[in-house]
Amino acid sequence: MQPNFNPSWQTILDEEIQKLYFIDLMQAVDSEYQNHTCFPPKELLFAAFDHCSFDDLKVVIIGQDPYHGDGEANGLCFSVNDGVRIPPSLRNIFRELNDDLETIFLPTSGNLEPWAKQGILLLNASLSVQKDKPNSHKHLDWNIFTDAVIQKISDEKENIVFLLWGNFAQKKGAKIDRAKHLVLESGHPSPMSANQGKWFGNKHFSQVNVFLKEKNRNTIHWI
Repeated sequence: MQPNFNPSWQTILDEEIQKLYFIDLMQAVDSEYQNHTCFPPKELLFAAFDHCSFDDLKVVIIGQDPYHGDGEANGLCFSVNDGVRIPPSLRNIFRELNDDLETIFLPTSGNLEPWAKQGILLLNASLSVQKDKPNSHKHLDWNIFTDAVIQKISDEKENIVFLLWGNFAQKKGAKIDRAKHLVLESGHPSPMSANQGKWFGNKHFSQVNVFLKEKNRNTIHWI
C-alpha cells in the first residue's frame, strides 16, 4: 500500500514515504488489516491529511491512537463518525470549549471534520489500531512517520499553533521550534486527567483565535 496524499502534502512528504521504514510500515499495516479487524477503515488512514491541506494549516492537535470500537474512528484524532456516541474525552473538549467561549453549544455529533477543513491537522501518533485493543499498533513505526510530519511542519511553516494535551502529546511535540510557533500545553481531556484539574480552564480555544487574529489569519469557528 502506497498512500496518495492530498497534493499539498505529497510534495512535503514525498521523500519521507520513499524511505525503507515507511515502505516496511505500509506492509506491516497491510498485514494487520488482513489478519485482524483494525480501525479506522483502511481508506481513512490518512484522512487527517486529506481534510487539512499543508497550505491552509493553522493548528495541530496531537492524539495517541484511533478509537478502537466498531464504527468510531474516522482518521481524525478525538473525532468519531456521525451517529456515534460522543466519547468522554471529546465531551470534555466540548465542555471546555463552552466555558472558554462563554457559549452554549450542545453538539449532536463528535465528527470534527469541520475543524479539519478550517486548517486543523488532527493527527494521531499511531494512525491505526486493532479492534478493542488500545495502543495495539504502538510496535509499528507510525511514530517515526508522525514525528517526521511534526518536524516538517515545525521547519517549513511559521506561526502554527500546536495544542499538546497530556504528557504523551507534550513529549511528541518536544522538538517543535517555539521561536516560530505557539505551543499550548495542558492536561489531557480524558476524565481521569480532567477531574484532577489538569484540563478545564486551559482556555486554549480562545487563545488560538487571539493568536491567529494577531497574525492576520482567519480564526477558527469552533462551533
